[in-house]
Amino acid sequence: MEQQIIVRIAHSGDVHYSIDITDEMASSAKARGTGIAKRTPEYVAKKIEEGKSVIAHTEDGTWVGFCYIEAWQHGQFVANSGLIVSPTFRKSGIAKKIKQTIFQLSREKYPNAKLFGLTTGLAVMKINSELGYEPVTYSELTDDEEFWAGCKSCVNYEILMSKERKNCMCTAMLYQPKSEDTK
Repeated sequence: MEQQIIVRIAHSGDVHYSIDITDEMASSAKARGTGIAKRTPEYVAKKIEEGKSVIAHTEDGTWVGFCYIEAWQHGQFVANSGLIVSPTFRKSGIAKKIKQTIFQLSREKYPNAKLFGLTTGLAVMKINSELGYEPVTYSELTDDEEFWAGCKSCVNYEILMSKERKNCMCTAMLYQPKSEDTK
């Protein structure tokens, strides 16, 4: 019998997954030859403890997937970052469930924020489109230097900088809340 996968907001009891999560982020980035901003287990643990992340696991506690929230410019911009799914569970639809859950959590915590992301993955672009994100130019994203510093660990960072942060290999996507959404 196939185990059910639980997707939920992470809490302090999930900190023990931090090393598995960051190891898989690094491994996945290397295998695909694309950029995933490098994060430490301590950084992921902090997101878990702050209630700014979503975790997926099986009923027996096997780690399945993860995503976290980062806020920029005093909460005007929010990114759902670090989406990662264990290779065993890829192509199962779990990434979509994680993205839907982190999107809802972001909307609850930051109802007036513009949600954005950078991705090279077609699957993520499709999920984001279903959530209401639209492709945009980089100029519509946050200008927070700390956000852009996160791109330094990407294999395409030199391209980004040579283009003066106007474009790169990633597609920029933005969700803008409608005024009736924030009432």
